Amino acid sequence: MEFFIDTANIQEIEEIERWGILSGVTTNPSLIAKEGGVVFEEVIEEIASLVDGPISAEVLSESWEGMVQEGRELAAIHENIVVKIPFCVEGLSAISKLEEEGIRTNCTLIFSANQAMLAARAGASFISPFLGRLDDIGHDGVAVVKDIVDIIDFYGLDARVIAASIRHPMHVIGAAKAGAHIATIPHKVFMQMLKHPLTDKGIAQFQKDFEGTKRING
Repeated sequence: MEFFIDTANIQEIEEIERWGILSGVTTNPSLIAKEGGVVFEEVIEEIASLVDGPISAEVLSESWEGMVQEGRELAAIHENIVVKIPFCVEGLSAISKLEEEGIRTNCTLIFSANQAMLAARAGASFISPFLGRLDDIGHDGVAVVKDIVDIIDFYGLDARVIAASIRHPMHVIGAAKAGAHIATIPHKVFMQMLKHPLTDKGIAQFQKDFEGTKRING
């Protein structure tokens, strides 16, 4: 399973990129607005210069024609841009049109396998089911991801499944066990994934045991 980071914060992206594990980035209008006073296109361009992988940038139009035009403009920023389109009737039409033009899309706000099948058939390159938001309303988000992955794989569809709305490290493990191709993870959850008390204890013990030991160059 590949790791994307779900953010528009340049410092967060730079930090996780240094780990050597990052394959892409997802953003949305809320994440862009959170950065305050930034120019949308400039942020997307800077992100694309940092990460050599798919960079999802979302449209805001409500009509399929508007989505298509926005999608063309976003795709022109950098070859790695993936046009992020919300699941809806207009969105399906826009995905189909952009796919015909060779522009990759990420269908977002997916909450069911039915929606995922429609998005995949429309030509979406990526499909983003939202685990956390499903869990919030008492559904099993990981189970929905597994259903989607099973269907995509069974029929040999080209769409890749991005487990989104990741709230904690167990969501990451659940997504991996469900067979998600990608998990897009907030910076906070990446940091939580690092931690284990036995690792911290072990490092402290090694350092303590090594005190007083001589080094050739030290």
